[in-house]
Amino acid sequence: MKSDTGPLYGILDTGYVEKQDLLRVAEALLAGGVAILQLRAKGHDSAAVLSMFQDTLTDLPRMCREAGVPLIINDFPEVALAIGADGVHIGQDDGSLSQVRATVGDGMIVGRSTHSLQQAKDALAEGFDYIGFGPLFPTPTKQGRPGIGLENIAEVEKNVGSHIPVFCIGGIKPDNLELVLASGARRVVIVSALLQAQDIENATRSVLKTLTTDL
Repeated sequence: MKSDTGPLYGILDTGYVEKQDLLRVAEALLAGGVAILQLRAKGHDSAAVLSMFQDTLTDLPRMCREAGVPLIINDFPEVALAIGADGVHIGQDDGSLSQVRATVGDGMIVGRSTHSLQQAKDALAEGFDYIGFGPLFPTPTKQGRPGIGLENIAEVEKNVGSHIPVFCIGGIKPDNLELVLASGARRVVIVSALLQAQDIENATRSVLKTLTTDL
């Protein structure tokens, strides 16, 4: 992934967005300026996610290409390959990078969720293209996982962020974004605060303005 990748990572999360609204919300996030767009469908298997693309998400890869924004599929390398996505994102328990590469090949972006400084360093050493680092704060999208706090952000940026993009994630909202940035973050993932906004496009633009002003 490019070292100059933009600072805002958007997630099209089926836990917040009804199936029939996914394309509309994706369009708003893209228009608002996200640098990456991920489809996250927790609680669904790969067949169900593929069905979404055959049904309501047929145009999503095209929309992302036209916007110049990589489309990432959460959890399912086989889905990413099948629909022509740009990448896949996996968690700590989803196998190794080499296992994913065996499915998607060498040309696809592969990201890893990390929850500690050591996991972040390990992901860099293994060869992942970017990492998510968090959850910084407790969040409904990560039930049962406590927030890891802000104290290691600067070290992760120093040790990992100088090589690959680091996206801080987990409970980040407009009202704590300045604190996250002051702790050393350069890139963030924001989920519920954007997906639940009255005007998703403008909410995305507002967050991006804060990010680009403070960096």
